[in-house]
Amino acid sequence: MFRRSSDDVNVFTEAVVGLIGKLVDDKVHKTIIRTFPNQKPLVDKTVHNALRSRSAAYNSGLASGNMDEYKAACYSMCRVVKEAKWHYGKKLESQFHQSGSRRLWQGLRTITDHRTPSSRMVNADASLADELNTFYARIKAAAHSANSISSANSAIGSMHAENAGEENAYIISEHNMRKAFRRVNTRKAAGPDDITGQVLMACANQLAPVFTEIFNLSLEQSMIPECFKQSTIVPVTKKPQPACLNDYSSVALTSVVMKCFKRLIKDFITSSLPDTLDPLQFAYCPNHSTEDAITHLHHTALSQLDSRKGNYVKMLFVDYSSAVNTIIPSILTTKLDILGLSPSLCRWISNFLMDRPQAVWVGKHVSPSLILSIGAPQGCVLSPLLYSLYTYDCVATSSSTNIIKFADDIAVVGLP
Repeated sequence: MFRRSSDDVNVFTEAVVGLIGKLVDDKVHKTIIRTFPNQKPLVDKTVHNALRSRSAAYNSGLASGNMDEYKAACYSMCRVVKEAKWHYGKKLESQFHQSGSRRLWQGLRTITDHRTPSSRMVNADASLADELNTFYARIKAAAHSANSISSANSAIGSMHAENAGEENAYIISEHNMRKAFRRVNTRKAAGPDDITGQVLMACANQLAPVFTEIFNLSLEQSMIPECFKQSTIVPVTKKPQPACLNDYSSVALTSVVMKCFKRLIKDFITSSLPDTLDPLQFAYCPNHSTEDAITHLHHTALSQLDSRKGNYVKMLFVDYSSAVNTIIPSILTTKLDILGLSPSLCRWISNFLMDRPQAVWVGKHVSPSLILSIGAPQGCVLSPLLYSLYTYDCVATSSSTNIIKFADDIAVVGLP
Protein backbone atom coordinates (compact mmCIF):
# COMPACT_ATOMS: atom_id res chain seq x y z
CA MET A 1 0.00 0.00 0.00
CA PHE A 2 2.74 2.50 1.02
CA ARG A 3 5.02 1.44 -1.83
CA ARG A 4 2.35 2.15 -4.45
CA SER A 5 1.70 5.60 -3.01
CA SER A 6 5.26 6.91 -3.50
CA ASP A 7 8.63 5.90 -4.95
CA ASP A 8 10.45 8.31 -2.63
CA VAL A 9 12.25 6.29 0.04
CA ASN A 10 11.80 9.09 2.59
CA VAL A 11 8.03 9.31 2.13
CA PHE A 12 7.74 5.52 2.09
CA THR A 13 9.77 5.11 5.29
CA GLU A 14 8.07 7.92 7.22
CA ALA A 15 4.65 6.42 6.44
CA VAL A 16 5.72 2.97 7.65
CA VAL A 17 7.44 4.26 10.81
CA GLY A 18 4.44 6.45 11.62
CA LEU A 19 2.02 3.54 11.27
CA ILE A 20 4.21 1.29 13.46
CA GLY A 21 4.33 3.98 16.15
CA LYS A 22 0.54 4.39 16.07
CA LEU A 23 -0.05 0.63 16.29
CA VAL A 24 2.36 0.34 19.22
CA ASP A 25 0.60 3.17 21.06
CA ASP A 26 -2.84 1.67 20.39
CA LYS A 27 -2.17 -2.03 20.92
CA VAL A 28 0.75 -2.41 23.33
CA HIS A 29 -0.36 -2.35 26.95
CA LYS A 30 1.87 -0.18 29.13
CA THR A 31 2.08 -0.65 32.88
CA ILE A 32 3.57 1.89 35.27
CA ILE A 33 5.23 0.27 38.29
CA ARG A 34 6.08 2.47 41.26
CA THR A 35 8.92 1.37 43.52
CA PHE A 36 10.39 2.89 46.67
CA PRO A 37 14.02 3.00 47.86
CA ASN A 38 13.24 0.97 50.99
CA GLN A 39 11.18 -1.68 49.19
CA LYS A 40 12.60 -5.19 49.47
CA PRO A 41 13.04 -7.05 46.17
CA LEU A 42 11.07 -10.04 47.46
CA VAL A 43 7.94 -7.93 47.96
CA ASP A 44 5.60 -8.90 45.12
CA LYS A 45 1.88 -8.69 44.47
CA THR A 46 1.10 -11.55 46.88
CA VAL A 47 2.94 -9.86 49.75
CA HIS A 48 1.21 -6.55 49.02
CA ASN A 49 -2.20 -8.27 49.15
CA ALA A 50 -1.30 -9.92 52.48
CA LEU A 51 -0.22 -6.55 53.91
CA ARG A 52 -3.46 -4.92 52.83
CA SER A 53 -5.49 -7.81 54.31
CA ARG A 54 -3.66 -7.47 57.63
CA SER A 55 -4.29 -3.70 57.73
CA ALA A 56 -7.98 -4.20 56.94
CA ALA A 57 -8.30 -6.86 59.65
CA TYR A 58 -6.60 -4.58 62.17
CA ASN A 59 -8.97 -1.69 61.44
CA SER A 60 -11.95 -4.05 61.60
CA GLY A 61 -10.74 -5.46 64.93
CA LEU A 62 -10.40 -2.00 66.43
CA ALA A 63 -13.97 -1.20 65.46
CA SER A 64 -15.50 -4.48 66.68
CA GLY A 65 -13.16 -5.24 69.57
CA ASN A 66 -12.50 -8.75 68.20
CA MET A 67 -8.86 -9.18 67.07
CA ASP A 68 -9.14 -12.84 66.00
CA GLU A 69 -9.26 -11.93 62.30
CA TYR A 70 -6.22 -9.72 62.77
CA LYS A 71 -4.24 -12.57 64.37
CA ALA A 72 -5.21 -14.91 61.50
CA ALA A 73 -4.16 -12.25 58.98
CA CYS A 74 -0.79 -11.89 60.76
CA TYR A 75 -0.16 -15.65 60.59
CA SER A 76 -1.17 -15.67 56.93
CA MET A 77 1.15 -12.78 56.14
CA CYS A 78 4.08 -14.55 57.85
CA ARG A 79 3.51 -17.60 55.66
CA VAL A 80 3.30 -15.45 52.52
CA VAL A 81 6.54 -13.61 53.39
CA LYS A 82 8.30 -16.91 54.11
CA GLU A 83 7.22 -18.30 50.73
CA ALA A 84 8.29 -15.07 49.00
CA LYS A 85 11.76 -15.32 50.58
CA TRP A 86 12.06 -18.93 49.45
CA HIS A 87 11.06 -18.10 45.85
CA TYR A 88 13.39 -15.09 45.77
CA GLY A 89 16.28 -17.23 47.03
CA LYS A 90 15.63 -19.79 44.29
CA LYS A 91 15.54 -16.99 41.74
CA LEU A 92 18.98 -15.79 42.84
CA GLU A 93 20.40 -19.32 42.80
CA SER A 94 19.13 -19.88 39.27
CA GLN A 95 21.25 -16.96 38.03
CA PHE A 96 24.40 -18.90 38.96
CA HIS A 97 23.29 -22.03 37.11
CA GLN A 98 22.35 -20.37 33.82
CA SER A 99 24.81 -19.82 31.00
CA GLY A 100 26.07 -16.32 30.41
CA SER A 101 28.21 -14.07 32.55
CA ARG A 102 25.67 -11.25 32.60
CA ARG A 103 23.20 -13.20 34.76
CA LEU A 104 26.05 -14.27 37.04
CA TRP A 105 27.16 -10.69 37.68
CA GLN A 106 23.56 -9.61 38.20
CA GLY A 107 23.23 -12.21 40.94
CA LEU A 108 26.46 -11.09 42.61
CA ARG A 109 25.42 -7.43 42.54
CA THR A 110 22.06 -8.33 44.07
CA ILE A 111 23.59 -10.41 46.87
CA THR A 112 26.30 -7.86 47.71
CA ASP A 113 23.97 -4.87 47.15
CA HIS A 114 26.63 -3.35 44.89
CA ARG A 115 25.22 -0.44 42.92
CA THR A 116 27.17 1.43 40.29
CA PRO A 117 26.62 5.17 40.69
CA SER A 118 24.57 6.59 37.86
CA SER A 119 26.50 8.73 35.40
CA ARG A 120 23.35 10.16 33.81
CA MET A 121 22.75 13.86 34.39
CA VAL A 122 19.26 14.55 35.69
CA ASN A 123 19.44 18.20 36.72
CA ALA A 124 21.39 20.18 34.15
CA ASP A 125 21.22 23.54 32.46
CA ALA A 126 19.76 23.74 28.96
CA SER A 127 22.89 25.56 27.79
CA LEU A 128 24.99 22.48 28.58
CA ALA A 129 23.17 20.50 25.88
CA ASP A 130 23.98 23.18 23.28
CA GLU A 131 27.62 23.39 24.37
CA LEU A 132 28.06 19.61 24.24
CA ASN A 133 26.45 19.37 20.82
CA THR A 134 28.83 22.02 19.50
CA PHE A 135 31.74 20.27 21.20
CA TYR A 136 30.92 16.87 19.69
CA ALA A 137 30.68 18.53 16.25
CA ARG A 138 33.93 20.47 16.67
CA ILE A 139 35.82 18.43 14.05
CA LYS A 140 33.15 19.33 11.54
CA ALA A 141 33.72 23.01 12.12
CA ALA A 142 37.51 22.70 11.94
CA ALA A 143 37.96 20.26 9.09
CA HIS A 144 34.90 20.24 6.87
CA SER A 145 35.13 23.45 4.90
CA ALA A 146 33.05 24.55 1.95
CA ASN A 147 35.71 23.21 -0.43
CA SER A 148 35.49 19.70 1.03
CA ILE A 149 31.68 19.80 0.77
CA SER A 150 31.81 20.87 -2.87
CA SER A 151 34.45 18.23 -3.67
CA ALA A 152 32.34 15.55 -2.04
CA ASN A 153 29.26 16.63 -3.97
CA SER A 154 31.19 16.74 -7.25
CA ALA A 155 32.65 13.27 -6.62
CA ILE A 156 29.22 11.85 -5.91
CA GLY A 157 27.73 13.66 -8.89
CA SER A 158 30.35 12.29 -11.27
CA MET A 159 29.81 8.81 -9.89
CA HIS A 160 26.06 9.20 -10.50
CA ALA A 161 26.70 10.32 -14.08
CA GLU A 162 29.13 7.53 -14.89
CA ASN A 163 26.88 4.81 -13.48
CA ALA A 164 23.40 6.08 -14.26
CA GLY A 165 22.35 2.83 -15.90
CA GLU A 166 24.05 0.56 -13.40
CA GLU A 167 21.99 -2.23 -11.89
CA ASN A 168 22.06 -2.62 -8.11
CA ALA A 169 24.22 -5.63 -7.28
CA TYR A 170 23.19 -5.80 -3.62
CA ILE A 171 19.77 -7.13 -2.69
CA ILE A 172 18.63 -7.91 0.84
CA SER A 173 16.49 -11.00 1.23
CA GLU A 174 13.46 -11.14 3.47
CA HIS A 175 15.00 -14.12 5.27
CA ASN A 176 18.13 -12.16 6.23
CA MET A 177 16.01 -9.20 7.34
CA ARG A 178 13.88 -11.43 9.55
CA LYS A 179 17.00 -13.07 10.96
CA ALA A 180 18.52 -9.67 11.78
CA PHE A 181 15.35 -8.59 13.61
CA ARG A 182 15.36 -11.75 15.70
CA ARG A 183 18.96 -11.12 16.78
CA VAL A 184 18.21 -7.63 18.11
CA ASN A 185 19.39 -6.86 21.63
CA THR A 186 16.12 -5.96 23.32
CA ARG A 187 17.95 -4.31 26.23
CA LYS A 188 19.14 -1.46 23.99
CA ALA A 189 17.23 1.81 24.05
CA ALA A 190 15.17 2.92 21.07
CA GLY A 191 16.37 5.65 18.75
CA PRO A 192 14.65 8.85 17.62
CA ASP A 193 12.07 6.81 15.66
CA ASP A 194 10.87 5.19 18.94
CA ILE A 195 10.82 1.66 17.45
CA THR A 196 12.10 -0.64 20.19
CA GLY A 197 13.96 -3.90 19.85
CA GLN A 198 11.08 -5.73 21.55
CA VAL A 199 8.74 -4.68 18.73
CA LEU A 200 11.17 -5.83 16.03
CA MET A 201 11.78 -9.19 17.69
CA ALA A 202 8.13 -9.91 18.46
CA CYS A 203 6.87 -8.79 15.04
CA ALA A 204 9.80 -9.95 12.89
CA ASN A 205 7.58 -11.96 10.53
CA GLN A 206 5.22 -9.03 9.97
CA LEU A 207 7.84 -6.25 9.69
CA ALA A 208 10.52 -8.05 7.65
CA PRO A 209 8.73 -7.77 4.26
CA VAL A 210 8.10 -4.02 4.38
CA PHE A 211 11.56 -3.13 5.72
CA THR A 212 13.17 -5.43 3.15
CA GLU A 213 11.41 -3.38 0.48
CA ILE A 214 12.51 -0.12 2.12
CA PHE A 215 16.16 -1.11 2.35
CA ASN A 216 16.31 -2.51 -1.18
CA LEU A 217 14.83 0.77 -2.39
CA SER A 218 17.45 2.60 -0.31
CA LEU A 219 20.23 0.61 -1.99
CA GLU A 220 18.68 1.16 -5.41
CA GLN A 221 18.46 4.94 -4.93
CA SER A 222 21.68 5.16 -2.85
CA MET A 223 19.78 7.18 -0.30
CA ILE A 224 19.25 6.71 3.43
CA PRO A 225 15.81 7.60 4.84
CA GLU A 226 16.22 10.83 6.81
CA CYS A 227 14.46 9.45 9.88
CA PHE A 228 17.12 6.71 10.10
CA LYS A 229 20.00 9.21 9.93
CA GLN A 230 19.02 11.03 13.10
CA SER A 231 20.94 10.41 16.31
CA THR A 232 20.43 11.61 19.86
CA ILE A 233 23.58 11.89 21.98
CA VAL A 234 23.27 11.13 25.70
CA PRO A 235 26.39 12.44 27.50
CA VAL A 236 27.82 10.26 30.26
CA THR A 237 30.23 11.69 32.79
CA LYS A 238 33.70 10.15 32.94
CA LYS A 239 34.40 11.64 36.38
CA PRO A 240 32.24 12.24 39.46
CA GLN A 241 32.81 15.98 39.12
CA PRO A 242 33.36 16.89 35.43
CA ALA A 243 35.48 20.01 34.98
CA CYS A 244 35.34 20.45 31.20
CA LEU A 245 33.38 19.28 28.19
CA ASN A 246 35.98 16.60 27.46
CA ASP A 247 34.94 14.87 30.71
CA TYR A 248 31.66 13.83 29.04
CA SER A 249 31.67 10.78 26.80
CA SER A 250 28.97 10.44 24.18
CA VAL A 251 26.49 7.57 23.85
CA ALA A 252 24.50 7.75 20.62
CA LEU A 253 20.89 6.62 20.43
CA THR A 254 20.17 5.63 16.84
CA SER A 255 17.39 3.73 15.11
CA VAL A 256 17.34 0.03 16.03
CA VAL A 257 15.98 -0.74 12.56
CA MET A 258 18.94 1.04 10.99
CA LYS A 259 21.33 -0.96 13.18
CA CYS A 260 20.00 -4.16 11.60
CA PHE A 261 20.42 -2.65 8.14
CA LYS A 262 24.00 -1.58 8.85
CA ARG A 263 24.93 -5.11 9.92
CA LEU A 264 23.74 -6.40 6.55
CA ILE A 265 25.63 -3.63 4.74
CA LYS A 266 28.74 -4.55 6.69
CA ASP A 267 28.52 -8.08 5.27
CA PHE A 268 28.22 -6.63 1.76
CA ILE A 269 31.33 -4.50 2.27
CA THR A 270 33.51 -7.24 3.77
CA SER A 271 32.53 -9.69 1.03
CA SER A 272 33.57 -7.15 -1.64
CA LEU A 273 37.02 -6.40 -0.24
CA PRO A 274 40.07 -7.84 -2.02
CA ASP A 275 42.22 -10.46 -0.31
CA THR A 276 45.34 -8.35 -0.91
CA LEU A 277 44.32 -5.67 1.59
CA ASP A 278 46.87 -4.50 4.18
CA PRO A 279 48.09 -7.75 5.83
CA LEU A 280 48.94 -5.85 9.03
CA GLN A 281 45.36 -4.62 9.50
CA PHE A 282 43.87 -7.21 11.85
CA ALA A 283 40.37 -5.72 12.16
CA TYR A 284 37.49 -7.10 10.08
CA CYS A 285 39.65 -9.71 8.37
CA PRO A 286 38.74 -13.43 8.30
CA ASN A 287 40.58 -15.47 10.93
CA HIS A 288 42.16 -12.34 12.47
CA SER A 289 41.66 -10.93 15.95
CA THR A 290 43.25 -8.67 18.55
CA GLU A 291 45.17 -11.68 19.87
CA ASP A 292 46.72 -12.14 16.42
CA ALA A 293 47.80 -8.49 16.36
CA ILE A 294 49.40 -8.77 19.81
CA THR A 295 51.07 -12.06 18.90
CA HIS A 296 52.49 -10.59 15.68
CA LEU A 297 53.81 -7.55 17.54
CA HIS A 298 55.34 -9.74 20.24
CA HIS A 299 56.91 -12.12 17.72
CA THR A 300 58.37 -9.27 15.63
CA ALA A 301 59.98 -7.68 18.67
CA LEU A 302 61.38 -10.91 20.13
CA SER A 303 62.74 -12.06 16.76
CA GLN A 304 64.66 -8.81 16.43
CA LEU A 305 65.98 -8.96 20.00
CA ASP A 306 67.04 -12.62 19.72
CA SER A 307 68.73 -12.30 16.33
CA ARG A 308 71.83 -10.56 17.66
CA LYS A 309 73.15 -9.36 20.98
CA GLY A 310 72.69 -5.66 21.52
CA ASN A 311 69.70 -5.34 19.20
CA TYR A 312 66.83 -3.11 20.22
CA VAL A 313 63.31 -2.35 19.04
CA LYS A 314 61.52 1.00 18.89
CA MET A 315 57.76 1.05 19.38
CA LEU A 316 55.28 3.87 19.06
CA PHE A 317 51.67 3.29 20.14
CA VAL A 318 49.22 5.76 18.60
CA ASP A 319 45.86 6.47 20.20
CA TYR A 320 43.69 8.78 18.09
CA SER A 321 41.10 11.01 19.72
CA SER A 322 37.69 10.64 18.03
CA ALA A 323 39.27 8.82 15.11
CA VAL A 324 36.04 7.96 13.29
CA ASN A 325 34.99 11.62 13.43
CA THR A 326 37.83 12.57 11.05
CA ILE A 327 36.60 10.56 8.05
CA ILE A 328 36.03 12.81 5.01
CA PRO A 329 33.35 11.19 2.80
CA SER A 330 34.84 12.33 -0.53
CA ILE A 331 38.23 10.78 0.28
CA LEU A 332 36.64 7.60 1.63
CA THR A 333 34.47 7.22 -1.49
CA THR A 334 37.53 7.48 -3.72
CA LYS A 335 39.38 4.84 -1.71
CA LEU A 336 36.40 2.48 -1.69
CA ASP A 337 36.18 2.82 -5.47
CA ILE A 338 39.88 1.93 -5.74
CA LEU A 339 39.29 -1.14 -3.54
CA GLY A 340 36.69 -2.40 -6.01
CA LEU A 341 33.42 -1.69 -4.23
CA SER A 342 30.53 -1.08 -6.60
CA PRO A 343 29.70 2.58 -7.36
CA SER A 344 26.16 2.14 -6.02
CA LEU A 345 27.49 0.95 -2.66
CA CYS A 346 30.04 3.79 -2.60
CA ARG A 347 27.26 6.31 -3.21
CA TRP A 348 25.16 4.71 -0.46
CA ILE A 349 28.04 4.96 2.04
CA SER A 350 28.68 8.59 1.07
CA ASN A 351 25.00 9.42 1.58
CA PHE A 352 25.09 7.57 4.89
CA LEU A 353 27.92 9.79 6.16
CA MET A 354 26.61 13.15 4.95
CA ASP A 355 23.82 15.41 6.25
CA ARG A 356 23.33 13.58 9.56
CA PRO A 357 21.17 15.44 12.13
CA GLN A 358 22.55 15.23 15.67
CA ALA A 359 21.08 16.52 18.94
CA VAL A 360 22.19 16.18 22.58
CA TRP A 361 19.79 15.12 25.33
CA VAL A 362 20.70 16.28 28.85
CA GLY A 363 18.13 15.66 31.57
CA LYS A 364 14.90 17.26 30.35
CA HIS A 365 16.61 19.40 27.72
CA VAL A 366 17.28 18.57 24.07
CA SER A 367 19.55 20.80 22.02
CA PRO A 368 18.74 21.99 18.49
CA SER A 369 20.01 19.63 15.81
CA LEU A 370 23.31 20.15 14.03
CA ILE A 371 23.94 18.71 10.57
CA LEU A 372 27.16 16.69 10.29
CA SER A 373 28.79 15.86 6.96
CA ILE A 374 32.10 14.56 8.21
CA GLY A 375 33.06 11.53 10.26
CA ALA A 376 31.01 8.43 11.02
CA PRO A 377 28.27 7.94 13.63
CA GLN A 378 29.58 7.14 17.11
CA GLY A 379 28.99 3.54 18.17
CA CYS A 380 27.91 2.45 14.69
CA VAL A 381 28.90 -1.07 13.60
CA LEU A 382 30.12 0.37 10.28
CA SER A 383 32.31 3.12 11.74
CA PRO A 384 35.42 1.07 12.71
CA LEU A 385 35.24 -0.84 9.41
CA LEU A 386 35.00 2.36 7.37
CA TYR A 387 37.89 3.88 9.31
CA SER A 388 40.08 0.81 8.68
CA LEU A 389 39.32 1.15 4.95
CA TYR A 390 39.92 4.90 5.16
CA THR A 391 43.47 4.22 6.44
CA TYR A 392 44.23 1.04 4.47
CA ASP A 393 46.97 2.81 2.47
CA CYS A 394 48.73 3.97 5.64
CA VAL A 395 51.58 1.45 5.36
CA ALA A 396 55.30 1.56 6.01
CA THR A 397 57.56 2.50 3.10
CA SER A 398 60.67 1.08 4.76
CA SER A 399 61.33 -2.63 5.24
CA SER A 400 62.68 -1.91 8.73
CA THR A 401 59.34 -0.51 9.90
CA ASN A 402 56.04 -2.26 10.55
CA ILE A 403 52.71 -0.51 11.12
CA ILE A 404 50.41 -2.93 12.92
CA LYS A 405 46.77 -1.83 13.01
CA PHE A 406 43.51 -2.93 14.55
CA ALA A 407 40.97 -0.41 13.26
CA ASP A 408 42.10 2.90 14.85
CA ASP A 409 44.64 1.34 17.25
CA ILE A 410 48.11 1.56 15.71
CA ALA A 411 51.54 0.32 16.76
CA VAL A 412 54.61 1.47 14.80
CA VAL A 413 57.56 -0.93 15.20
CA GLY A 414 61.04 0.21 14.18
CA LEU A 415 63.68 -2.46 13.56
CA PRO A 416 67.18 -0.95 13.24
